[in-house]
Amino acid sequence: MNQAFKSHIEHGIAEIVINKAPVNALDSVEWLALADLIDSIGKNPAARVLIIRSQGRGFCAGVDIKELDQYPERIVSVNAGNYETFKAVHLCPIPVIVALHGYVLGGGIGITGAADIVIASECTTFALPEVDRGAMGGGAHLQRLFPVQKVRYLFFTGEAITVQDADKYGFIERIVPKNELREHALDIASKIAAKSSDMIRIAKESLNGIEDGDLEAKYRWEQGFTLQAYTSPDSAETRRAFVDKREATF
Repeated sequence: MNQAFKSHIEHGIAEIVINKAPVNALDSVEWLALADLIDSIGKNPAARVLIIRSQGRGFCAGVDIKELDQYPERIVSVNAGNYETFKAVHLCPIPVIVALHGYVLGGGIGITGAADIVIASECTTFALPEVDRGAMGGGAHLQRLFPVQKVRYLFFTGEAITVQDADKYGFIERIVPKNELREHALDIASKIAAKSSDMIRIAKESLNGIEDGDLEAKYRWEQGFTLQAYTSPDSAETRRAFVDKREATF
């Protein structure tokens, strides 16, 4: 098991818990390992529903910017890991519930936007600061949560939106106190786990098939622009500024 997360299955409910201090930002190897874990759980007949949650200060801060600042050539591996993880969530044969707290950034948005059911603690905030990190991607998954113009506002500004403000867009099933987050996730998961596993798996595939557009193709399109962005000196400056804890200069 990768040290950045752990998992178990009990009574048909699978749980993945991300726990990588300080901010649950995953590196290139960890993103690929997470994708493999989700795939393996989806193929496991003992699993009827999957919960993804986190320990620590927030759900997920996305990719490890320090890794990319030191090894910029790893952007291809990071892109692959993000793509495979979000695809694994979206196309997982069983329903995926995300239980969010604190910050949901970058790759955290990808996991959330790819999921089936979203619950969140009262302290949750959402943001996609890709422009400020010299990257692209995540807009396709953000667009499963917010309407087009709101997506563009959040993408262009990099601003965070609170769970209370996000709630009006309708994608959050429950907002709960942080200490009750897992309890509520298990409550929803147990309702699903009590159903026929065959029927739930058929329903998941059926619902994916009637979605508008191809989520994976949209994200792959965006990733091409991430590679283009990374050839810009401004992109390198954003990463260096992040590591140095200063404002970027353009």
